[in-house]
Amino acid sequence: MKLIVVPAKTGSLWVRQGIRAFWRQPLALTGLFFMFMASMSIVSIVPVLGGFLALMLLPAASLGLMAATREVDLGKFPMPVILAVGFRNGADGKRNMLVLGVLYACGFVGVMALSALVDGGDFAKLYLVGGSLDMDTLVKPEFQNAMWLSLLLYMPLSMVFWHAPALTHWHGVPVMKSLFFSTVACLSNWRAFLVFGLMWSLIFLGTTLGITLVASLLDDADFAAMALLPAMLMLAAMFFCSTYYSFKDCFTSDVIYA
Repeated sequence: MKLIVVPAKTGSLWVRQGIRAFWRQPLALTGLFFMFMASMSIVSIVPVLGGFLALMLLPAASLGLMAATREVDLGKFPMPVILAVGFRNGADGKRNMLVLGVLYACGFVGVMALSALVDGGDFAKLYLVGGSLDMDTLVKPEFQNAMWLSLLLYMPLSMVFWHAPALTHWHGVPVMKSLFFSTVACLSNWRAFLVFGLMWSLIFLGTTLGITLVASLLDDADFAAMALLPAMLMLAAMFFCSTYYSFKDCFTSDVIYA
C-alpha cells in the first residue's frame, strides 16, 4: 500500500465522480442509504446504550456504502447485503470493524462531552438523545458556541476515521495503523479535501436555498417541507458515494479489492 498526494482539483473530481456513480443506480444507492439511516435509527432506540451502539455502526456502514459505490463503478448492481461487507471478512475483519466502531463512538462521545462544558450539555443532549429545538435555545450564545466547538473538534475525528474502515477491509491494515494512515492521508491531501468539503457545502446550501426560493415563489410552505427531506437524502447518498473515490485516489496497492 502506498499513499498518493493528489492536486487540489482532485477534490472536485471526487464530487463529480460520486454524483455520476449515484445517477448510474439512483434507486439502489438511495435505498441503501435509507437502510443505513434506518438501521442506525432502530439501534438508537435501544435503552441506555442505543446512541452509543448506533455510533459504533457508522464506520462499518460507511464502508458498506463505499463498497456499494465500487460495485456500481464496476458496472454491477449493489445488493442490500453489501452494507454488512465489513462483517463478512472473517473473524479478523469483524473484530476490526467492532474495534473501529467502539473507538469512533468513544471519540464522538468525547467531542459531545467537551461541548457540554460550554453550554451545560444542551447541544449534546439534542444531538445524542433528540428532542425539539426552540428558538430561544438556538439563539443562546452558549448553545452556538457548543455547536461550533463540536464542529471544530469533529473535523480531526473525521480525518482519523475517514479511510480507516476501507484500509482495514481492503488492505488488511491493522486498526491503529489504519487510523494513523487515514490521518496522514487527509493531512497530506488537505488541499483536495478542502475543495471537496467546500464543494459539498455549496451543493447542500445551494439546494436548500433553491428549494426555499421555489417554495417562496409558489407561496407554498408545504413544498419546501416535502422537497427538502428527499433532496437531502439523495445528496447525502451522493456524498457517501464520493468518499469511495477519495479513498481510491489517496492509496494504491497491488491487492485486489474484494
